[in-house]
Amino acid sequence: MLLFLDVDGTLLPFGATRPYPLYDPPRGLSGPAAHPLLTRIDPALGTRLKRLAALGCELVWATTWMDVANAVIAPWLDLAPLPLVDWPDAADTPSLGHRGTHWKTRPLVDWAGGRPFLWVDDEITAADRTWVAAHHPATALLHRVDHRHGLTDRDFTVLEEWISAERPRATRDAPA
Repeated sequence: MLLFLDVDGTLLPFGATRPYPLYDPPRGLSGPAAHPLLTRIDPALGTRLKRLAALGCELVWATTWMDVANAVIAPWLDLAPLPLVDWPDAADTPSLGHRGTHWKTRPLVDWAGGRPFLWVDDEITAADRTWVAAHHPATALLHRVDHRHGLTDRDFTVLEEWISAERPRATRDAPA
């Protein structure tokens, strides 16, 4: 089972009318290396993400941060480098974002390769959910995060409950 993880609006909140809490670098890490907004990311999110991985999810960056996510955000969250989705060039794939879907939707379904997945992003819409349901053979949870707050306890509860419910089904449906 895959967990596709966006950064902006998901781990890194933005757009609120009040100032954001700022976090000190985790032990052994010196300052907000390479990105001035890094201190908005709560390092404790790393522990929560590791818990999702322990429940059976492979964490995958699904962000335009690309390699910078592994160079800057993974150490901040005390995560090992994660695989990352290599986005197609929009000029090569004019159908990305077709019929109101997010431009990430089709590449994520392709990357999943028929495996169950969760996608956590602040830009998911009903059009994305409809398209995935019609074009992806396995189960998928497309979970929209409020960009003003980023991932919250409530979001993690939703994700953990879905994974816990899905895990027995994935084991039962696996080829012998």
